[in-house]
Amino acid sequence: QVQLVESGGGLVQSGGSLMLSCAASGAVFNIDDMNWYRQAPGKERELVATITKGGAANYADSVKGRFTASRDNAKNMLYLQMSSLKPEDTAIYYCNAVLITSDYRRDNNYWGKGTLVTVSL
Repeated sequence: QVQLVESGGGLVQSGGSLMLSCAASGAVFNIDDMNWYRQAPGKERELVATITKGGAANYADSVKGRFTASRDNAKNMLYLQMSSLKPEDTAIYYCNAVLITSDYRRDNNYWGKGTLVTVSL
């Protein structure tokens, strides 16, 4: 089992920056990819960024060039640096971990409780 706790959300003006953090604990040695998702009011949860154990990241088109995901495997931390924020970035941001199970399956059912980011005009 892995526990994930996000932090760093808050209220920021359009054009501003914010860094989110996600602390992982528990069976962290089984963590493979980690993801940031977000869910805006009335919308489905969407994938924002994926980062491999080796640090390679991919981004949704809507955040490419503005958001940067990183991770510190030694500290069991995941980060999301967000810049040039827009009102449409307003959402609850969730940390997600993909674990490799004992029978080598990928289990992506580990989620934090989320942190709210609100971008004002």
